Amino acid sequence: MPFVVREIQPTPNPNAAKFVLDRPIVQERVSFFTADAAKEHPVASQLFSVPGVTSVLLFGDFLTINKAPDAKWGNITERVRSILRTV
Repeated sequence: MPFVVREIQPTPNPNAAKFVLDRPIVQERVSFFTADAAKEHPVASQLFSVPGVTSVLLFGDFLTINKAPDAKWGNITERVRSILRTV
C-alpha cells in the first residue's frame, strides 16, 4: 500500500531530512547504514537506489534520510516521494 509524504522536515544536520508519512511504515525503529544492509527490506532497499542516499532510519510514521554532502535535496526528495507512492 503506497505512502503519502505529508511533510518534509529539516533536521539540525543539513545532510539529513525527516519525511513524515500518512501512516506508520514500521512499528520498531530500524536503521540501515549501507545498501547491502538494506537489501532484504522492501522499502529501504529502494531508497538506497536514490543517488546520494547514505543511510535510512525508519520509525513509526516517519523516515529519516541522510545524504552525501555533495548531493542535492531536490533530486533526492522527488525520488523518495516517488518510491513511497509505489511501495
